Amino acid sequence: MKFQDNVIREYLKNVYFVSGTACGGKTTVSRELGKKYHIPVYAADEMFSAHQKISDAAFQPSMNKSFKDADEFFGRTVEEYRDWLISNTREDLEFVIMDLIGLSQSGPVVCDCHLTLSEAESLTSPDKIVFLIKEPKDIFNDYCQRPDHRDFNAFIHSATDIEAAKAKCSEALKSLNDKHYRAIKESGCFWLERDSNRSIEKTVELVAKHFGLK
Repeated sequence: MKFQDNVIREYLKNVYFVSGTACGGKTTVSRELGKKYHIPVYAADEMFSAHQKISDAAFQPSMNKSFKDADEFFGRTVEEYRDWLISNTREDLEFVIMDLIGLSQSGPVVCDCHLTLSEAESLTSPDKIVFLIKEPKDIFNDYCQRPDHRDFNAFIHSATDIEAAKAKCSEALKSLNDKHYRAIKESGCFWLERDSNRSIEKTVELVAKHFGLK
């Protein structure tokens, strides 16, 4: 571990990270966890636009890349689309860390975010992170049916070839999440797979137990 990792981990010692794969339940569980234990919730995705405004194209090129329309956006190869999504998240992570350092100095914070296993190891200890996962076989439909993704769904439907755009998006999302899903299950980290037979309340209870919240 690098010296700066130790410093960052110390600054983030009050942060409870809820990460995982797309549609694993991160947002729902984070919000319910925050409500139950009266802990503020920081949602990384909701901060992206604000971070984008203060980013620099020289240092955060992916965050500053623009597209004239849906046809240009979905006209990329699956690999280009996937790599751009990854770069966006990685570039934004620096802003997320700075926000969390400031927010967590006065007390605990629940962070709903996207971390790889290596990033999690650098930023926090195993007892301060949980991975909520879902097998990405139906990820496109799950993703676009979410209320907070209605704008993206409308954007897809503005493409000239809607079905081709859907197929490109579906393949990119599956490619992005499949390896991460398998790696998490094979790791020694604490993870919970989304299960329709397990209530949200029970999932929150299991996560809270792992975090040692009372």
